[in-house]
Amino acid sequence: MARVAQPVAQGPGVDPSAGGGAGSVACCAPLVREPLRAEDAAALARTLKAIADPARLRLLSMVAAHEGGEACVCDLTEPLGLSQPTVSHHLKVLVQAGLLMRDKRGVWAYYALVPGALDALAGVLTTG
Repeated sequence: MARVAQPVAQGPGVDPSAGGGAGSVACCAPLVREPLRAEDAAALARTLKAIADPARLRLLSMVAAHEGGEACVCDLTEPLGLSQPTVSHHLKVLVQAGLLMRDKRGVWAYYALVPGALDALAGVLTTG
C-alpha cells in the first residue's frame, strides 16, 4: 500500500536533514546547545501547538497503537468521543504539523505516524 505524505512542516526553520528525514518536524539543535533562531522557534512552536491539545495527543497515541500502526478516521471517532468532522480537523492539524501522514482509500482516510517525527521532536527537547 502506498502512503502519500501530505504537506508537512517544511520551510523556514525546518531542516529535513536534522535526523527525521524529509518533512521532519526537527528544526534545530537541542535547545540547550544553542539559542533558537526566530524561524526555528516559530517552526517548533507550530509543532508544539499542534500537540498541545488533549484530543490530538490521544489521536497520536491511538494511531500509533492501532493494529498495523495506522488507523481509519472511522475507527477513531467513537473511542475519542468526538464527531467525525472534529476528529478529521484534529487529524488535519497533525498532518500539517508533519506528525501524521494521510492515505486516502475510497471514501475513508487512513493515518499513520510519520517515521521519526516524534523522535525528531524529542531530540530538539532533549538536554543530553
